[in-house]
Amino acid sequence: MAVNNLNMKVRSAPRRKARIPGTLKYYGQSVNARVVDISATGLALDLGAPLNASIGSPVRIDSEELGVLEGMVKWSHNGRLGIQFRPNTNAAAQVAAYFRFFHQDIQPVLKR
Repeated sequence: MAVNNLNMKVRSAPRRKARIPGTLKYYGQSVNARVVDISATGLALDLGAPLNASIGSPVRIDSEELGVLEGMVKWSHNGRLGIQFRPNTNAAAQVAAYFRFFHQDIQPVLKR
């Protein structure tokens, strides 16, 4: 994350909302997950089951729409994980292809 001249954290890449089902693999464990936002550098996942993933640990996300993405846990909070893609993978190209061919902007759900 970059820091601007007001000493506020700024994302290095813009994120876009998504609803992409997949599976998170973490040291032999598999958990159903859903990508809730995504950028060229990482993504956020809602987990379908509790998982005690340590910050800095390697993970793999398998998704029919995105393919296989590898990264590391950047943060964990209330059943959600932030994942930063590994720089030596083709994750940026896979995410770009997803936006080009599959992604539709998601409209907010109306709440009563």
